[in-house]
Amino acid sequence: MPTTRPLGVAVISGGRGKDDPAGLASAASVARSLAAGRFVVTRLIIAPDGIWHEGAEPLSYTPARSLSAAIGVLARCDVAFLSVHGRPGGNGAVAALCTLSGVPFVGSDLHATALAADRVVTKLVASSVGITTPSGAIVTSATVQSVRWNGPVAVKPVTRGRGRRTALVRDAAGLQHALDTALMADDRILVEEIVVGREVHVGVLGRPDGERLVGELMEVTSSPALMAESETTDGSAGIRVPAQVNDVERKGLVEAALTMFGAIGCSGVACFAFFLTAEAVVLNEITTTPGLTELSEIPRMFAAAGMPYPALLAELVRAAEQAGR
Repeated sequence: MPTTRPLGVAVISGGRGKDDPAGLASAASVARSLAAGRFVVTRLIIAPDGIWHEGAEPLSYTPARSLSAAIGVLARCDVAFLSVHGRPGGNGAVAALCTLSGVPFVGSDLHATALAADRVVTKLVASSVGITTPSGAIVTSATVQSVRWNGPVAVKPVTRGRGRRTALVRDAAGLQHALDTALMADDRILVEEIVVGREVHVGVLGRPDGERLVGELMEVTSSPALMAESETTDGSAGIRVPAQVNDVERKGLVEAALTMFGAIGCSGVACFAFFLTAEAVVLNEITTTPGLTELSEIPRMFAAAGMPYPALLAELVRAAEQAGR
């Protein structure tokens, strides 16, 4: 009886930013599960100094030379599994590298990753397809002095990432500090109205044939919703799966997530964080490279829908390999 050849998978993680530990944790968990599932796994890790490693061993002594060697490692693999959450790779650069190298990869491409990582662009795309986002304004260092207190606001760096948290400002005294802190993380920030509503996340998995799978919905039940990025749920925050929503609410949330998945051009799996209010479904965040430890939100959402963690990872790898043929 014929058997399927085990696929070689390069699990890529690391980088130079504050988001790296989360990506490294996901990569370690992914690598363990795939290896147990008879995939041939290679770990590629980008150190803080930019040098690529294969496992614990540096591939060379400069970032450029080690990158060249890493491409050689990639060439021996069938699929790359991207777990780079912070800069520079988390903005789509590693996806672009895989594309240029002709290596199929798990995750969204450069275009979709860059769109989703930019909060301003996300708002524009959402508006174009009729999805509500919080009202707000872009602030830069040139305009920050003109910002005036008009009530509670959320202050967000435009470029997303775990190390780039939202500040919830409830009084005038804290506004300038929040603005200054955000501008240290990004040269553009958003000052948005605070949306009062329940925070519900929707996970969407795309297959090469265009089919979209949706996991059970997840509700964040503790911690101020705006204080945490959508992809950071790893069991530490109060969560409920499935979310306690009625059929009408679920339909609205799922339709909005599927619409944005297509409008952004996502591939693999993505997470969409919404605020559910009495008037509307309000999009807050999109994450194209969500955390993927077994306790992270996407695995928990799909496990609750009947797709256990090993099956989810195998699905993502097989789909990437099929799409790259």
